[in-house]
Amino acid sequence: QVQLVESGGGSVQAGDSLRLSCAASDPTFSNYAMAWFRQAPGKEREFLAAISWSGLNTYYSNSVKGRFTISMVNAKTTVALQMNNLKPEDTAVYYCAAATEAVVTSPEIAGEYNYWGQGTQVTVSS
Repeated sequence: QVQLVESGGGSVQAGDSLRLSCAASDPTFSNYAMAWFRQAPGKEREFLAAISWSGLNTYYSNSVKGRFTISMVNAKTTVALQMNNLKPEDTAVYYCAAATEAVVTSPEIAGEYNYWGQGTQVTVSS
C-alpha cells in the first residue's frame, strides 16, 4: 500500500507563493504518473496538474495554467507543486495522487489514480 504525504500548505496573502510537496512510501513511486487536485468546501474535487513518470509530460487545468508548476524532484521521490500569484479562490484542501501507470489516459479524471494523500490546507486571504 503506497502512502502519500503532502506538506507545504499554509495561510498566505493574495499574490504570495507556496510550494507543496508530496512524498511516497513506495520506492517504485518514481514509476508512477502523479497529479495534484484540490477541493474547496461545498465543491467537487478539481484537477490542477499532472506529470508523467518521466517528468517530461505535464498537463494543467486552465484555471492554474501559467501560475502553477508541477515537477518531479529529489530523483523522482517527490512531486512538487509551485503555486505563484495565489488568489482567494485558490483556497482549498490540496491532494496529491498517484496512478500505477507511467502515463494516464485522462489525467484530469480522479478515477485514474489509485492512491491519494491526506491533503494539506491552503488558505489565501485578500
